[in-house]
Amino acid sequence: MNFHVLTLFPDMIIDGLNTSITGRAIKNGCLSVEAVNIRDYANNKHMKVDDYPYGGGAGLVMQAAPVCAAYDTLVQKIGKKPRVVYMTPQGYTFNQKMAQDFAKEDDLVILCGHYEGIDERALERIVTDYVSIGDYVLTGGELPAMVVIDTVSRLVPGVLHNSESAETESFENGLLEYPQYTRPEVFEGKKVPDVLLSGHHANVEKWRLEKSIERTKKYRPDLYEEYCRKQSGT
Repeated sequence: MNFHVLTLFPDMIIDGLNTSITGRAIKNGCLSVEAVNIRDYANNKHMKVDDYPYGGGAGLVMQAAPVCAAYDTLVQKIGKKPRVVYMTPQGYTFNQKMAQDFAKEDDLVILCGHYEGIDERALERIVTDYVSIGDYVLTGGELPAMVVIDTVSRLVPGVLHNSESAETESFENGLLEYPQYTRPEVFEGKKVPDVLLSGHHANVEKWRLEKSIERTKKYRPDLYEEYCRKQSGT
């Protein structure tokens, strides 16, 4: 899968993703991450890509021309119009279902805003998906873009060593993940649950499901209600 990030801070994207699981996947050829510097498409000697907003107000707005020029170059390179995700607090909240949908793409473009955002005319021309990672405001779209790339990457074949890892994590079945334990068997007087030491796989799976349901009900009642609706077929 190929990620293309339109950004004013390409080093932030590359440095952030060239480590851990995503870094290994990039080296192995399972993923590619390209950070396109929007400033390279500025049509002025000072590489200026922003200006004051019409109508007044604080801050600066990224201009449409360099954003669209960067996008047009990508389209020529890819050979088709790709899906373009704009990271914005005004978008739909990112979730696992959305990640699964994005993972079906061969090429995914992520547009990172900055300052007071991007000229609406550029967004209308190139954006297909408006996505937020939460109800708060960050300096720019680079950190949210890396969140999306990390999440989607885990669903790409070959990225995770254990093919079951992504399937058993939180949200994959509509529930939060069950508690995990490792050595030692006893830590500060607390023992690993006996069922996990039993070797009885059916009982282990039953325990894990029960704990997932219990944890979801406690911490995410909204997910628990949705899970119950699906189980009842309503």
